[in-house]
Amino acid sequence: MLHEDGRRRCAWCGQDPLYVRYHDDEWGVPVKDDALLFEMLCLEGAQAGLSWITILRKREHYRRAFDGFDAERIARYTPRRIERLLADPGIVRNRLKVESCVSNARAYLQLRAAEPGFAAILWRHAPGGRRRRPRGPGEVPATTTESDAMSRDLKRRGFRFVGPSICYAFMQAVGIVDDHQLGCWAARARGRGA
Repeated sequence: MLHEDGRRRCAWCGQDPLYVRYHDDEWGVPVKDDALLFEMLCLEGAQAGLSWITILRKREHYRRAFDGFDAERIARYTPRRIERLLADPGIVRNRLKVESCVSNARAYLQLRAAEPGFAAILWRHAPGGRRRRPRGPGEVPATTTESDAMSRDLKRRGFRFVGPSICYAFMQAVGIVDDHQLGCWAARARGRGA
């Protein structure tokens, strides 16, 4: 999709300035920072069944409500704190999603203590070899064998709201896979071909 600034972008980002900035600055950029990966996994879980723009619009509030996604603090949330979060209109007030963020913080801390790092575990699921760049949204899968494997791995480690489609969206967001569409400026600018 050609935008007013003369740049061609992936069709999914539309014209919303927040979405365009997210597309240009974040989506598909490889992330290796454990804390940011944890935040993005929590946000992808919150997004389940909703549009990503809904979560983007609430992201700053999420950061405040969830103590900057500090896993050590979140892991200590009490039932009373969870009830306060469920009354907060600035986040998605779904009990299972809020509780999953708390249980995921606990699983993340256990994994981080026993493994070489969260990023190392997640990036093991990166697809190998060169992939054909999608021409449009219809060519982007909802899941892959890699997202299926990531989902199984995370669930085995105690994570929740990490089904294969959530994992694939997460993999796209944090650059484990690059699904910028054919002709998108971001694909060319980052040296990943078009």
